[in-house]
Amino acid sequence: MSPRSFGARLVTAVSERGPLCVGVDPHPALLESWGLAQDIGGLERFALTAVEALAGTVSVIKPQSAFFEAHGSRGVAVLERVIAESRQAGALVLLDVKRGDIGSTMSAYAKAYLDDSSPLAADAVTLSPFLGFGSLEPALSLAERTGRGVFVLARTSNSEALAVQTAALDGEDRSVAQAMIDEAAARNSGADPLGSVGLVVGATVGRTGLDFSQVNGPLLAPGIGAQGATGADLRTVFGDQLAHVLPTTSRDVLRHGPGVSEVRSAALRASEAIAASLRV
Repeated sequence: MSPRSFGARLVTAVSERGPLCVGVDPHPALLESWGLAQDIGGLERFALTAVEALAGTVSVIKPQSAFFEAHGSRGVAVLERVIAESRQAGALVLLDVKRGDIGSTMSAYAKAYLDDSSPLAADAVTLSPFLGFGSLEPALSLAERTGRGVFVLARTSNSEALAVQTAALDGEDRSVAQAMIDEAAARNSGADPLGSVGLVVGATVGRTGLDFSQVNGPLLAPGIGAQGATGADLRTVFGDQLAHVLPTTSRDVLRHGPGVSEVRSAALRASEAIAASLRV
């Protein structure tokens, strides 16, 4: 029997817990604000407190791998615990790794994050397609076989991205970002209730002219809260394609720590505010 797809599991999670995705980003400034040392002990305390506060409440938890990798093998061991304990508590885990490579190297990344045998296997990962969408095939194929998902960078909010993502394809009247969107849509065609190939589109990018109408997959929208975006900005970016948007926040929730109840309450307030803005 084939595993239940990530898209189907995400639809269930959002129906039960709402669409909010919260990042677990052990940024040095956040550890400092929690009164924690910049060492493996502080990392572990921060990350596992966030899991305790959030994993039973929000639909998706998004650990940023880089902050764990910065502590070497012991940091990666903490990340493994974050993934396992978050999933045990009922949250889907989207591991933010933004990997992108070719051939056997891409296959190795896929095995690390999407294979059932890996301790780092999450429910989904972020991927960079800027070596060509086709270079992601090893990850796309393995995710499909194991019931996992991928979120492909399409239109990110950093200023450096403009020159690449808004550039027109040779001989075509569409941008690189739109090409990534169209490729994801093709992979999701016919999926029910939702495809498992998502896109990353910043909530702060404003009106883009991009067409999301055929995506049939989740749209991860980082930038809510500390980066300045609100629910109203989601309407600006995505228009009437809001049903499968996953608004993402991190610092705006985590800054309320180190208390578990305070972090959980902040996440619930953010989720309610997002839900209300999407209903308007």
